[in-house]
Amino acid sequence: MRKLDILVLSDLHLGTYGSHAGDLLNYLQTIKVDTIILNGDIIDIWQFNRKYFPEAHFKVLKELIDKICNGTKVYYLTGNHDDLLRRISPIQIANFQLVDKLVLNVDDVKMWFFHGDVFDSIVNHSQFIAKLGGHGYDILIRINRLINRILKSFGRSPYSFSKMIKMSVKKAAKHISDFESTAAKLAIEKGYKYVVCGHIHEPVIKKVYNEDSHIIYMNSGDWVESLTSLEYAEGKWRIYSHLEETSEDNNCKIELEELAL
Repeated sequence: MRKLDILVLSDLHLGTYGSHAGDLLNYLQTIKVDTIILNGDIIDIWQFNRKYFPEAHFKVLKELIDKICNGTKVYYLTGNHDDLLRRISPIQIANFQLVDKLVLNVDDVKMWFFHGDVFDSIVNHSQFIAKLGGHGYDILIRINRLINRILKSFGRSPYSFSKMIKMSVKKAAKHISDFESTAAKLAIEKGYKYVVCGHIHEPVIKKVYNEDSHIIYMNSGDWVESLTSLEYAEGKWRIYSHLEETSEDNNCKIELEELAL
């Protein structure tokens, strides 16, 4: 079992057909971690249906609860798909905290964690449209999986139609193009060294420059398509890719990125 100091997960979308809860459960069972940061869109309240919440999704929640009971600190940061929880945050129960944003000092480095939907104009100003898009996205994921099974049978590489369409819609709406620079600028103004988001389902660790300053911007990706997380151990951050660890198809892989504090 691997030992981690910090694990950052976001955009699990439990309760939807697109969530890879089984893969996530397998991953969680291979690590022992001191602190877990759930950076938004964990349970998809927008699309929650009592008729669909499979056993694997319950097991993920149970695994997280077991880790809390065994001493792991868990911070649940609210996102746009679980925004109803913002009505009751902040809450602290033993090792569990429900908050909207989080500031941690990691080895004397000031880090700012939040989901990132605050920068999303469609979510903020046209939530009804965004929710309709969320349902369509879930259906598209299911269709995409079927198509990829067919492609695989012909020896073809899988292709993410949903990701392509989602990104083209976001670009057309012009509500995500400056996501990283906006997060970085705000974090620099507040004096943070790192800013960590979710929301856009794009795992990355990179330096973002703003005039004479720069900041490390990180995104944990998602467990719908990318199947990634951010791990911190032995003084280094890296992107973990479940596809990298389990797939022999190089076209499915996401390169690991590492960054020391």
